[in-house]
Order: sequence, then structure tokens, then C-alpha cells
Amino acid sequence: MRALNTELEKIYHRRFDADLEYRNQVWGVLVRDFFSRYIRASDHVLDLGCGYGQFINQIQCARKYAIDLNPTSRHALHDSVLFLEQDCSEKWPLDENSLSLVFTSNFFEHLPTKTHLTKTLEQAYRCLRSGGQLIAMGPNAKYIPGAYWDFFDHHIALTELSLQEALEVTGFRTLEVIGRFLPPTMVNKPKYPPQFVSLYIKTRWLWRWFGGQFLVIAKKP
Repeated sequence: MRALNTELEKIYHRRFDADLEYRNQVWGVLVRDFFSRYIRASDHVLDLGCGYGQFINQIQCARKYAIDLNPTSRHALHDSVLFLEQDCSEKWPLDENSLSLVFTSNFFEHLPTKTHLTKTLEQAYRCLRSGGQLIAMGPNAKYIPGAYWDFFDHHIALTELSLQEALEVTGFRTLEVIGRFLPPTMVNKPKYPPQFVSLYIKTRWLWRWFGGQFLVIAKKP
């Protein structure tokens, strides 16, 4: 396990460290202009595959949790975030029905097998309270089939429909399924001003032209 953690640390240092400030700015816009509508002040929120905490650090809620295997994540998270350094397909050290929201971005494709994905969704379902939501973003293999495999740690090819099916088999009820949401990636791409990001997220017809990531929102009945 330690060898895997070290490998992840090296991969993400190479891929993301140079763009951390810009990524934080972009996520600030995404949280403010889009994702904040799903989060209440009283919520208990878990960021699954939190990376450097661009999402969980910037939201406002009662309790914050984050899961990742990369040990570097711990140093990027604010003091208000409880960090769980573990395999997400193993049992989470949280009570049943204790979470309001599980959020994940560009993470499920990194899991080694679909069995790991199924077990992870089962843990999310167990820990979410009735009415709690899971929000998942990720690269859509249907729209970026070749570039999807340009990242060494991509293992599972997912689309919005395959993830919807996996969620519903687990027991979730899907609320919204969007095949094209954000552009595919910020890695090795032009750094557009945050104002452009805000305009994009508010102009839904642009998603159909530039979106390469899916957005799936599901609810525990």
C-alpha cells in the first residue's frame, strides 16, 4: 500500500503541482457559481478522491471529510477537513447515514477495477443518509475516447450512462445525468481567466460544444 501511495504522490506532483494556484481559482468559481446550490450550512460533506482539496477546502458546511490515498493531500487540506488516507473501496470509518453529500471529481476512472468502483459506491450509499446525494464528475470516454488513455493511471472507461447504471444497481436513484459538462481537463491546457469559467458554467448551451466531462447526480432514497 505504501508503494502505491508513493507512486500516486509522484504522478500528481508531476501532473498538477505547477498549476495549483490556477486550479484553486477555477474551483473557487465552480463552487461559487454551480456546486454551492447543492450544499447547506448544516451538511456533512465528503470529498471522495479529494486530491489537493480544491473542492472541499472552498465549500461552507458543518463537517468536512476527505478520502485519498495520496499522503500529500493531508498537507493541502484545511484544518477543518478530517482526512482519511485509505483505499476507498474498503469500509469507511464513518457511521451509517452520517453524510449529506458525497462529491467526487475525476476520480472513479483511477480505480483499478469495476469491482473497486462497486465497493466504493456501496460505501457511499451506506454512509449517506436518506435523501443524501452523490455528485460525480469525470472524463466521458464516449467523447474523448483516445485522449482518455493519455493518463497512465486511467483504468476504467466510463460514460455518464455506465456510471448511472452502476449507481442504480447499488440502490441510488439518479436525479440528473449530463453527458457534456466541463471541458475534458485543465492539464496542459490554456489558462483562461476565471471570468471565462464563470461565463461558461452559466451558459449551458456551450456545454454541448466544449464539454468532455460528465456530471451525474444521484440520491439515496
